[in-house]
Amino acid sequence: MLKFGLKALSAPWRWYLLALAVIVVDIVTKVWAVERFMYGPALQIIPGFLQFTYAENYGAAFSFLADAGGWQRWFFGAVAVIFSVVVVVWIKRLPVEKRWEPIALGLILGGALGNLWDRMVLGYVRDFISVYYGSWHFPVFNVADMAISVGAAMLVIELLFFKDNSEEPGKNGAEV
Repeated sequence: MLKFGLKALSAPWRWYLLALAVIVVDIVTKVWAVERFMYGPALQIIPGFLQFTYAENYGAAFSFLADAGGWQRWFFGAVAVIFSVVVVVWIKRLPVEKRWEPIALGLILGGALGNLWDRMVLGYVRDFISVYYGSWHFPVFNVADMAISVGAAMLVIELLFFKDNSEEPGKNGAEV
């Protein structure tokens, strides 16, 4: 018999649902950006700093290999699929009491799959958030990129500042 409620939504499924939420928000905002900005002017959110616009990224982060001739679509797609499988297994193996790490991994997984969708269906990733100051422009990005960045930052913080509570005293060599 199926159980419903909070107990039924135990880890790792809640983190996979977080990833799904990121994918949905990413795709919905990309569709909105295409409809609103593909042929129209940019929308100034914070003049001189933040605007919504439209850009197509045929490469990876910061348009890396954007002009490589097309093979990069499949290469980055394969990397995203392999990486996503690793993250799915990583989340599944985490202890139930963990919270910070699986949230970070759920964000990263959702972002990777959101951009993978674009890359496989369209051949490029749709970006629309532009941060700039004067003549300096950060590369245009999207919700998936933000989720990946926040998730990666959370993992770094976890590794640097949070001690693993499952360690037994003396196992790390610090005890004399």
